[in-house]
Amino acid sequence: MVRTILTRSMASAGTEVQTKEVGRAGGMFRALAHRNYRLFWTGAFLSNVGTWMQTVAQSLLVFQLTQSGTWLGADSFMATVPGLLLTLVGGVIADTVDRKRLLILTQACAGLSALVLSALVWTGVVRVWMILALSFVTGCCWAISGPSYQAITVDLVEREDLANAIALNSSQFQLARVIGPTLAGVTMQLLGLAGCFFANGISYVAIVTALANVRLPKKERAGVRSRAIWRDLLEGFSYVRGRRRVSVLLLCSTVVSLFGTPYLVLLPMFSHNVYGWEKAGYSLLMGTAGAGALVGAVFLAYLGDFRRKGLFLLCCLFSGGACITAFALVTRPAAALPLLFAIGFSMVCFFALGNTLLQQLVTDEMRGRVMSMWLLTFIGTMPLGSLITGRSADYFGPGHTLATCGLVIFLFAVFVAARYPRLREI
Repeated sequence: MVRTILTRSMASAGTEVQTKEVGRAGGMFRALAHRNYRLFWTGAFLSNVGTWMQTVAQSLLVFQLTQSGTWLGADSFMATVPGLLLTLVGGVIADTVDRKRLLILTQACAGLSALVLSALVWTGVVRVWMILALSFVTGCCWAISGPSYQAITVDLVEREDLANAIALNSSQFQLARVIGPTLAGVTMQLLGLAGCFFANGISYVAIVTALANVRLPKKERAGVRSRAIWRDLLEGFSYVRGRRRVSVLLLCSTVVSLFGTPYLVLLPMFSHNVYGWEKAGYSLLMGTAGAGALVGAVFLAYLGDFRRKGLFLLCCLFSGGACITAFALVTRPAAALPLLFAIGFSMVCFFALGNTLLQQLVTDEMRGRVMSMWLLTFIGTMPLGSLITGRSADYFGPGHTLATCGLVIFLFAVFVAARYPRLREI
């Protein structure tokens, strides 16, 4: 990004603004100039398209089998609870082993799980407990590989392109979030739910192939250490405890993940119970939230390494909480869809900014462990949030449940803004 230079005259100031805009636009995709990152970005995008196809199909499958918000929450719980047990261990592994090989192995295992689910649905023998078991297997793969997935970015680009790479990585994930549900709607009409699971299984070939072709410089890794893993974990906790800005960012992510992300779990209930829509309606809701997230991610890539990221992050907290509450209370789709778009925008901006700030604040030696804590803030809290909101939605309705969650986020944003003024200054 071309930095703004103070000028002495209005004429030269206009020229500077023009140059700045051109520089930003030209630098939006500069991380893709790195061959390794370009391969990784492409493979991850194709794989994530398949993942979002399965996300839509699996939620509908569980709801069709059970007609229960509790079971929707249970499925999300089984997919994310491995994070409570394995993510921190995955962080230690990310700092000690070959991240590329670990990612190849775990992604192949997750792809196999999707193919098994496809076969179960196609043969008509699928049961809810089978879906939950396979969700747990996939969750284990992602819990172990998640820290490496986050930390490997710094190995794929130059240090000065790190912020842009993180923003572009978020962009591909959100673009997949728009395309995936759309393709899921088409695939369900042509091939049924099983077709979505099969497509996801095949999509993992893309990320495995991309990683296999990535060429990274050899680094000295500690390998298996003589000391226990728990000592490495304690070292990581001590590192975070001594850095207030890092710990506050992790706290913010915990609250947003606990009360913010469950809105995705309840979307099938909003589609069916509130709006009276069928499968295509649910895909529309998921696609709308994904479109907002995509716009947010591209917007961050355009801004580049801008100042006052902390203030922007706080604004995302406020807007996210307010929009979740408003979305939960309106009953007309014409009003709900723009709010859902804004939720997606706010959520992705918050998480992308938080990720960027952490990556820039921590040292290379602690990167894997700190990013495992970052992942744990939402992988670890999502199981609890999904169970609570799913159960609450059955008793109090999805609207009242989600409105309460949004209000909690908004009030927490007020607390953080007042209690931690240094966050606004990052």
